[in-house]
Amino acid sequence: MAGTSSMIVAGLTAAALATVGYLGHRAADTVPPDLRHRSAGSPAPAPTAPRGDSRPAALPPRSGLGQRVVYSLRHDRVWLVDRGGKVRRTFGVSPSTVDPAPGTYRVTSRSGSVTGSDGVPVEHVVRFAAVDGTVIGFSAAVDGSAPVLDPQERTGGIRETRADGAAMWKFATIGRAVVVVP
Repeated sequence: MAGTSSMIVAGLTAAALATVGYLGHRAADTVPPDLRHRSAGSPAPAPTAPRGDSRPAALPPRSGLGQRVVYSLRHDRVWLVDRGGKVRRTFGVSPSTVDPAPGTYRVTSRSGSVTGSDGVPVEHVVRFAAVDGTVIGFSAAVDGSAPVLDPQERTGGIRETRADGAAMWKFATIGRAVVVVP
């Protein structure tokens, strides 16, 4: 009996590792060319939604109610939504290597300035989730750079421009809802 259980656990572990490896590979393959190999001093253009999406800036359906931050994993886009459901600001972001699962979270902590997990000084850090020990949050690189993603490294920093980071900082106070959609 113990041998059978061990084999099942080993099989499930191997399947999980293969899935994570595949997803990491797919994520690396789908990084837009303008986000690859960016030097630390060059400003990052905001990523855009995939071609063919007729309304990339439209608030996703089923993304909650009331005042909230909405983050689309598929479009690498954020919406700041007021109490009445009106979009106050939307912008593209550079994703991290670790994504939170779709769902509703709350802003748990904030930092004015720190050093990111990639060694780059960042500001306006707004944290809202953790995945297997990796903290997930929005931030802006002080030098304006986009992260150079290495799928082998677990990072949780979702990068914004400095202007978008300042808007997020003002809007996303402790306890503010963050709705993550696919």
